[in-house]
Amino acid sequence: LTETMLMRDVDRTIRTLVRLREMGVRLSIDDFGTGYSSLNYLRQFPVNALKIDRSFVGDIGSDGAEGKIAAAIVGMAHSLGLEAIAEGVETEAQRAFLQMHGCHQLQGYLIARPAHAREIERFLDRHS
Repeated sequence: LTETMLMRDVDRTIRTLVRLREMGVRLSIDDFGTGYSSLNYLRQFPVNALKIDRSFVGDIGSDGAEGKIAAAIVGMAHSLGLEAIAEGVETEAQRAFLQMHGCHQLQGYLIARPAHAREIERFLDRHS
């Protein structure tokens, strides 16, 4: 779920998300940090995870603000009892930084390249 989508009709969104959670659906706020939502909404939305937008991952390892922001989002997720997921992980330095700060899951070319459904089926057949 993107931050922008969540903000269109907050009351309706909360009701819908609660029903989905009751059905066992796990929910993540995608592109976290790029939208305009209030941090107050994090207390209201019944989500499981925050996905750190790739724009905060790209320059991790330099002395820029991106790494500090990514680490702060991971820390905030931990404080709220949520998982932290980082998008756009492409280097070992990014992986090491995010894991050192307790990021739960990583997505990006370092982890796996995009694949067609048939390739995924073959992979699962070989590894199950």
